[in-house]
Amino acid sequence: MPTFQPKPSDIERAWHVVDADGAVLGRLASEVAVVLRGKHKPIWAPHVDTGDHVVVINAAKLDLSLRKREQKLYRRHSGFPGGLRSESLEHLLARDPERVVRLAVKGMLPKGPLGRQMLKKLKVYPDATHPHAAQKPQPRTLTSTTKRSS
Repeated sequence: MPTFQPKPSDIERAWHVVDADGAVLGRLASEVAVVLRGKHKPIWAPHVDTGDHVVVINAAKLDLSLRKREQKLYRRHSGFPGGLRSESLEHLLARDPERVVRLAVKGMLPKGPLGRQMLKKLKVYPDATHPHAAQKPQPRTLTSTTKRSS
């Protein structure tokens, strides 16, 4: 039996809405990455982008521990000597909550052109409104919806 190779005509892209209100960042990111890659579909192949579009709403309302908010650092380097800049999760979440979710999901996608193509299907918004109502996105519940008791 030959191995199934998904063709562009076999791929049907759906739209999903994920509510990040009260969700743990890593668990949210891993489930979103699975949908973006298409691993929830029977036609999944590791070298083909078979995933769906994902709209994440309420990104500013993530459930993060106080220690993680203060101690987790996001670093970037300009390429020049002394060009290392770092920012805490708490500061970045207050300044740009969409970037926190996008960076977490990006780390769980393949590196290279295929991962960048998958990341383009992720839309993140800090509150409950989004402009993708015309695509008729289906609400997707997270399997890890248990609240943290801290």
